[in-house]
Amino acid sequence: MLFSEPDDLRELYSALCGVTLPANIPVFVNTLENVLYMDFNNDISFEIGGKLVVLIEHQSTINPNMALRLLFYITRVLEKRIESAKIYSRKRLSIPWPEFFVLYNGTDPFPDEETMRLSDLFERPEDLGLPEKAKPLLELEVKTLNINEDRNEAVVKRCQKLAGYSAFIAKVRYYYKEKNDLKEAIEKAVKYCQKHDILEEFLEIHASEVLNILIFPII
Repeated sequence: MLFSEPDDLRELYSALCGVTLPANIPVFVNTLENVLYMDFNNDISFEIGGKLVVLIEHQSTINPNMALRLLFYITRVLEKRIESAKIYSRKRLSIPWPEFFVLYNGTDPFPDEETMRLSDLFERPEDLGLPEKAKPLLELEVKTLNINEDRNEAVVKRCQKLAGYSAFIAKVRYYYKEKNDLKEAIEKAVKYCQKHDILEEFLEIHASEVLNILIFPII
């Protein structure tokens, strides 16, 4: 919900990549929701100027299989974008450059940044007595960033909503330690953030939804 508008996605991408994305470059949201035949739901997917497609996932637990999940997602995004008959054409197709990110804010130790690779999951052909392969012929890399409070500050500070989200979750955990009551911790964190101009406008509209979503474990 935080990043459902093109301007917010433009700011988020600029922060993650350390660039300034011009305001005149169009951003189109194409997040997957309950895709036909397979129950795919990804967190954020969007195109920038028709040249770049970005997939972003949020994780509160470390998942070593994210590269495989994102491979499934990008395949579905491209299937939606390109008519299937066109892949049999003699004309060379152009597809957008893909980039993949995971934003991690769990409590298990994790570095500021780490790259997950699809090849990390591959079986090794040399285990069958075959020659060792120099490199995989299929690869997908996922830039994974720790967005907990006081981590990756240079990235978080470039995106106001990302900074606000990190601060909000930190407050939920702080209040949870006081009384071990998650519902009360979320309610107190909402009030604190509204008072201190942290996601104030968003929380004013979506406070009840935030409570329902975050009542699932984040501690």
